[in-house]
Amino acid sequence: MIERHQPSRRSPSFCRLLLFIALECLWAVAACGATPAPGVRYEGTAAFYSDKLHGRKTASGEPYDKNALTAAHRTLPFGTVVKVTNLTNMRSVKVRINDRGPFGDGDRIIDLSRRAAETLDMIRSGVVPVHVEIIEMPDSAPQG
Repeated sequence: MIERHQPSRRSPSFCRLLLFIALECLWAVAACGATPAPGVRYEGTAAFYSDKLHGRKTASGEPYDKNALTAAHRTLPFGTVVKVTNLTNMRSVKVRINDRGPFGDGDRIIDLSRRAAETLDMIRSGVVPVHVEIIEMPDSAPQG
């Protein structure tokens, strides 16, 4: 007589757990390997640089100019142009990434120059919810 192996039945909660783990792994791999490209969007909050930093060197080596349309981002290459939209009033501005940051607050995704913050009408509030969309990637830029 030939015995056939019967697969064991797994509980539905065990199967959901395995599915959840598999999806989390796929998300982690996709997030780590994702190459920023025009059209990619991020959502979080934005703040702006203190006027005291005007003239100090940024991570890219250029001095911070509070009157320029520039910003700091943790990972985007220097020279990347992004469109930042203030979600409380839908005002937008295009800025060039020339510094690294923000550091500390996990929800903050970008720090803006004073001029960019004025354009977004966020000076009084200081921190606002934003969408950041990549508009243009640099041809080649140091990652700093």
